[in-house]
Amino acid sequence: MQNTYQIATLANKEDKTSLSFLSERVAKQTVKFHSSFKEYEPTPLHRLKGLAEYLGVKDIFLKDESFRFGLNAFKVLGGSYAVVKYIADKLGKTVDELPYEVLISEETRKEIGELTFVTATDGNHGRGIAWTANKLKQKAVVFMPKGSTQERAENIRAENATCEILEGNYDDCVRYANQMAEEKGWIMVQDTAWEGYEDIPTWIMQGYLTMAYEAYLQLTLAATKPTHVFLQAGVGSMASAVTGFFASIYEDERPIVTIVEPNKADCLFRSAKSGGITFVTGSMETIMAGLACGEPCTIGWDVIRSYTKHFLSVPDSAAAHGMRILGNPIKGDPDIISGESGAVTMGVVSQLMYRDDLKEIKEEIGLNEDSIILCISTEGNTDALRYRELVWNGLYPNDENLKK
Repeated sequence: MQNTYQIATLANKEDKTSLSFLSERVAKQTVKFHSSFKEYEPTPLHRLKGLAEYLGVKDIFLKDESFRFGLNAFKVLGGSYAVVKYIADKLGKTVDELPYEVLISEETRKEIGELTFVTATDGNHGRGIAWTANKLKQKAVVFMPKGSTQERAENIRAENATCEILEGNYDDCVRYANQMAEEKGWIMVQDTAWEGYEDIPTWIMQGYLTMAYEAYLQLTLAATKPTHVFLQAGVGSMASAVTGFFASIYEDERPIVTIVEPNKADCLFRSAKSGGITFVTGSMETIMAGLACGEPCTIGWDVIRSYTKHFLSVPDSAAAHGMRILGNPIKGDPDIISGESGAVTMGVVSQLMYRDDLKEIKEEIGLNEDSIILCISTEGNTDALRYRELVWNGLYPNDENLKK
């Protein structure tokens, strides 16, 4: 079925995968590297007291990644860390030995030579790779799937990268990027993992620990911890990184994690239902461009199947609803500009709490007046025109105008 809510629930697993690569120790290392960029500062964690009271829960927190490095999205964290890990391995050094100023030094540049990083993207990841390559005075080539907007492509080109929109879907672009890397000797930086290509996807996941660790410190400062975390997922690398970190640091008191995906690109939901990795094929048309991925990250899936309980496949209208809620807050709450992929979890939380037809799902997840909820707005209005169409003009996903 499409355009509706569906839930899949996994039983607790005895054969849980190790979380040593997503530990607090690794998180501190990623924060140390990212903080070597002058653009670094922790992104805000908003406390939405008014919304929590309105929806009938104890508390709601939202991590706002629209402030990340001036790029309006979180993705640069994973891409930049994967790039420095690659360079560190190439030089036989550690990441701690390669802060930004050392990376751009003449000595380092002579050692590593000219590099070209290649990736596939729906927008934010590619912009992060392009930004990183540009900062390091290296090259980037980015491929985008059919239907990608010119605004997102131009944002990538503005970082001195080559960007091309192809005819296939996201996963087709991943395969093409890998082909180009093999033929031309470029370095593929992708969070989709497969046999023989696992190091870089792992490093990307570790890069996202900066965001998770910031949230943990901010929650600790607020003297609270979440009972429920809602995480949007494409291939699942961010969702698995945050899930793994919280499971590692909170241990037996870890929150209930719910993964949220679009109906037409719900590969993790289908994997949970089938009991093993399951692909989604075709166009995967959704307004949540950053989540339009059909092939789960194998490394991420091992973490998710071990430590995530619930999986939701949701309609595009949930994302549009979340955008409006965050941009038009209850008095006393901050107004937050959140894009389609960023706002979907807040839209889901809201609809679960007030829609009678979703009562059974709400009860299965365990949402009630004692719930302390954490969501992550992974992007701002990275496509400003689409944002206005949805929020200003009230156009819904099935409107023909959205397909123009």
